[in-house]
Order: sequence, then C-alpha cells, then structure tokens
Amino acid sequence: MTLDSAARPSVSLRALFGAATGHASLLWQFSRRELAGRYRGSLLGFGWAVVNPLLLLAIYTFVFSVVFALRWDGPIQDRAGFALVIYTGMIVHSFFAECLTRAPTLIVEQRNLVKRVVFPLHMLPWSVVLVGAFHYLVGVLLVTVAVLVRTGTLPLSAVALPALWVPQALLALGIAYGFAALGVYLRDLAQLAGFIALTLLFMSPVFYPVSAVPAQWRFLVDLNPLAVLIEATRGALLYGRWPPPAALAGLWALAVAVAWLGFYGFQRSRRGFADVL
Repeated sequence: MTLDSAARPSVSLRALFGAATGHASLLWQFSRRELAGRYRGSLLGFGWAVVNPLLLLAIYTFVFSVVFALRWDGPIQDRAGFALVIYTGMIVHSFFAECLTRAPTLIVEQRNLVKRVVFPLHMLPWSVVLVGAFHYLVGVLLVTVAVLVRTGTLPLSAVALPALWVPQALLALGIAYGFAALGVYLRDLAQLAGFIALTLLFMSPVFYPVSAVPAQWRFLVDLNPLAVLIEATRGALLYGRWPPPAALAGLWALAVAVAWLGFYGFQRSRRGFADVL
C-alpha cells in the first residue's frame, strides 16, 4: 500500500478545489501532455481540434436540414443559422462526452502512479475537465466568430456565458471523479461510457428544438441538466436571451452537489485502487 492511500483522504469542498489550486503546475503538465499526445504525429496537429467538429457539423447539418428538412423555432431560420444552432449544442454535449468517456480508464492507465509513488490522484479528474475545456473553448470561439461575421455584433447576453461555464465544468468534474473511481473496479464501464454519451446526445436537444418533444415527455428535458445548459448557451450566444435566474441557481446548486458527491466517492474508494490494480 502506498503512502498516498494509507492516510484517510479528505472529502471536504476545500480539498476538492485544492486538488486544482494546490497542484496547479502538475495539473497543467498533465493536461498539456494529454493534449500533445492526442495530436502528436498528425499532419494538422492541434488543427484537428477545429477540423473534427466542423466535419461532423457539415454532416449533421446536411442530414437534418436537407435530408430530414428539419426546421428550428426562433429567429434563425436559414441553413447557416441552423448550423450554428446545431454546433452550439454539439460543443456543450462534446465537452461532457469527452470527460465521460475519458474518465473510466484514467486511473487504470496511471497504475504506476497509484502503486509506486506518493501522488495526488485526486488531481487527475481535473486534468480531464481541463482538456475538455480546451476543445469546448475552441468551439465557442468558432461560434463567436461565426456570429460576428453573420451579424456584425454579439448579443449583450453573451457576457453571461461564464456563469454557465462554472456549473458545466463542475458537473463534468463530478462525473469524471465518479467514473474514474468506478472504472478501477468495473472495467466494463469504459465500454458503456460511449453508449451513455451517445444516449445523452439524442436525449438532449442537440439536433432538434425542445418544442419538437411531445408535451407528455417534456419533463425529461426539464430534468436533464445538459439540455438546460444547451438551451441556456444557445440563448445567450445566439438569441440574446439571458439565462433564467431560477434555472441558473438550480444549475449551480446541482453542479456543486454532483462535483462533491463524485469527489466523495473517489476519495472513499481510492484506498483500494492499489489492491485492485
């Protein structure tokens, strides 16, 4: 058993955020290494962070706006506007999907750090969120540029976006902590994570407006925090709508709770990581 697992790890909120602030340099090194390793040796390098989502956007826009002839409620009706609406939903979902699918193998792939050295394992899920945030912000930048080219200005409500980013990051962090811990004991979770991410894609209003959901099933959208984030991000960035204060307060409360619960489960189960690995 390592020294890291011998002591009883703290589960306080202070310890949760201290995992990032207290190991900022190490967190940056891990995140940078993860990004560099992902694109190392490719012709476009970091350019794939832009090309990949744009290729998917082109495919989805063609399928849903041309083949299915789907129309969107709201002030954006042409095909370019439709693409922006879809892409905004995609980048929110992709952020969660990346954290969700990366987390189950996070500790398993770092087994040497678990077994042989004193290492702040609770810092690793933060690196997953940081890498996901990089790709997310690239997407937001692309949408921002497109809106500026299209309209010549950004809606004032865009300044509310950071108020959505914090709960979004905390929700993803809680998921990363939970899945990272479960992935040590349940190796099948790595296979299930992709299916869960795909389910979230179609259960959230990424490719369809909320109004397309039958009234008797609308409560599923209202209970889905990812759907709330997608709609709020679209509203702030594309429609000039400010996030509803009540929904925003609920998101913050839920995000802190999910982040802490994931952290609690991770800290309480980490003492067995070395034995399992």
